[in-house]
Amino acid sequence: MISTEALGKDLQKLIGKEKVRTSTSWRLSYAYDGTPTGYKGVPDVVVFPESTEDISKILSYANERGIPVYPRGAGSGLTGGAAPLEGGIVVSTEKMNRILEIDEDNLGVLTEPGVVTYDLQKEVEKRGLFYPPDPSSYKYSTIGGNIAENAGGPRCVKYGVTKDYVMQLEVVFADGTVSKVGSKAVKSVAGYNLKDLIVGSEGTLAFITKAYLKLIPKPEAVRTAMAIFPKVEQAAQAVADMFKAKVIPTACEFLDKNSIVAVENYAKIGLPTYAEGLLVIEVDGYEAVVDELINRAVQVCKKAGATEIRTASDESEREAIWMARRAVSPAIVQLKPKKINEDVVVPRSRIPDLIKGVYEIAKKYDLMVVNFGHAGDGNIHVNFMYEPHEEEKVHRAVREVFEFTISLEGSISGEHGIGWMKKEFLPLEVGKALEKMKAVKRALDPNNILNPGKIFDL
Repeated sequence: MISTEALGKDLQKLIGKEKVRTSTSWRLSYAYDGTPTGYKGVPDVVVFPESTEDISKILSYANERGIPVYPRGAGSGLTGGAAPLEGGIVVSTEKMNRILEIDEDNLGVLTEPGVVTYDLQKEVEKRGLFYPPDPSSYKYSTIGGNIAENAGGPRCVKYGVTKDYVMQLEVVFADGTVSKVGSKAVKSVAGYNLKDLIVGSEGTLAFITKAYLKLIPKPEAVRTAMAIFPKVEQAAQAVADMFKAKVIPTACEFLDKNSIVAVENYAKIGLPTYAEGLLVIEVDGYEAVVDELINRAVQVCKKAGATEIRTASDESEREAIWMARRAVSPAIVQLKPKKINEDVVVPRSRIPDLIKGVYEIAKKYDLMVVNFGHAGDGNIHVNFMYEPHEEEKVHRAVREVFEFTISLEGSISGEHGIGWMKKEFLPLEVGKALEKMKAVKRALDPNNILNPGKIFDL
């Protein structure tokens, strides 16, 4: 096995001394991502390439020697997707951070993978254009990481997830081969759809070096409301009823009682702590129709049992409403020393069943559970808050949540991916197709150097 010193020197010769870091402090800094359970291993080297050519050289070198390579964006993932497991090379894209072209004629943008999602959104909005995907980490996560995880966010209920906006990728395969997959044209059925295979593959099949993303016109107007429900079942039912009534909100976010209480204790924004359910609803579109759209959504909530409705009249009130949702994550970490956050998703009509079942599982294991998330697309973040000595029963409860979710025709991961945290549960959902996934991995990365140990083990 090559030493850190020798590996660092080889990479310095390949891509330049200033792009390679081998000190213990640098290696420890890139040994983990946003996963609450911390890191699994420490890389041998951290590199900061600045071009596709740099990436090609790194992968060709690593592939010849069987050295693991761990692609990394901002490190904000929650399932360990960017964390190294067994030494190797962490390849950070933070210096590949240029927006290369905003194509107003064809409504597209060409970007490098290290561009922060929020920065890209603000840049295209200056031209009256709109990039909808908005994961909760959008102010610091990167486009490359979003593509690798097929990130979602509140707005995906109306606009779809990241894959719906990826038209073409420039990628480097494990052997260093550079290729383009997909097309800048609106339609293309030329061969296998490798582009969509790479989207959501968590850096295990290829390294993304450029992305051409679809844009749409920026909506003229936005309307936002908050609905308060005495019972959690009423809030869940309101979501299902909204779609039955053909009301398609831009976002429809859900908080349960533990979320509401935690946010109010944390942010002091005047939330009613008696409530068991809260929805943040947003619509957008032409100025002439948004008032009608929000009114329809509000009427559905009232019919479902909402006892209080707050509708924003200006941007400051809109931000105040969204604070209830955005403050959840920092608020709930104060409830217990440890947290495990799962992002299960079910068909929207099954949300009431999911919420009820999760509470029953939490009661069975005597655990605190906090539920919130993107109810508009059936994606609920189930958070078990626990003491260190409760670790084993939390693991059992998580497995039951996944099994129950599958029984509701749902998925064990709506947007966080599998990484190393969830790989033992993947067979619950994909069954025998797992072997076909492994066959694809072996075909594209026969030496298993790209993010090994993620999604499944070979």
